Amino acid sequence: MSKRRRHSPTPALDLIAFDGDDTLWHNERSFRQARDRFLALLRAAGVRLGVDAIDAHINQTEVANIEYFGYGVSSFTMSLMEAAIELTRGRITGAALREVIALAKAMMTEPIELFPAVRETVNDLAATWPLILITKGDLLHQTSKIDRSGLRASFRHVEVVSHKTPDVYAAILERHGVRPERFLMIGNSLRSDILPVVEAGGWAVHVPAALTWSHEHADVPARARRRYVEITSLDRLPEVMRTFAEATASPRQRSYRSRSRAHRGRR
Repeated sequence: MSKRRRHSPTPALDLIAFDGDDTLWHNERSFRQARDRFLALLRAAGVRLGVDAIDAHINQTEVANIEYFGYGVSSFTMSLMEAAIELTRGRITGAALREVIALAKAMMTEPIELFPAVRETVNDLAATWPLILITKGDLLHQTSKIDRSGLRASFRHVEVVSHKTPDVYAAILERHGVRPERFLMIGNSLRSDILPVVEAGGWAVHVPAALTWSHEHADVPARARRRYVEITSLDRLPEVMRTFAEATASPRQRSYRSRSRAHRGRR
């Protein structure tokens, strides 16, 4: 008589989401390099402020411009041009501003470099769960990134948004017919990928990046820590999926697992 094969229940998640920038592929590195080149332009224009003061001015300008231009390279470019005009008191030349535009074009078209284990992890998860990419920034740029990353086929859906808030996540889940408690978000930003999802009732995995824009940092309330875990890299994701299998399982599934463990213990 053949033995009946036992299958472990699949974790009760209906949708798994990934962030793009600095979760799947490098992004902040390009912004840091662009700032270095921008500093050289300012020095040539006679600006003698320290690097920290210039960085602080750029950060302040970027954050102030989010409500007008959103996130991404286009917004970053507008902020650099505004900062250049202010820091040089209007002395910046048209040629220098053209260099800023050239920086933006280079950022828009640079090759996509995935983080280690990304392709394998995403493909493995896509074989079991429906995946969605939820990323913020320029629509054309983000669409181009996912197309050039080679990961497009693993994602059933792609959402490019201007902001990531609890309401934005709730609207996405409603659109796809998914309850928040059956949704998992994976990303590098506490402010954008973790805390809004937890507030909306979902689950999250935080994968900190080596380079993260200061605006994306956030303080974590104690109550939020029960609904997300932190891992050092995406190759650790299979381990934490077992955690969510328990946390999101229905009472029937938990009962099944308890009986299975008890049965194994008696053998």
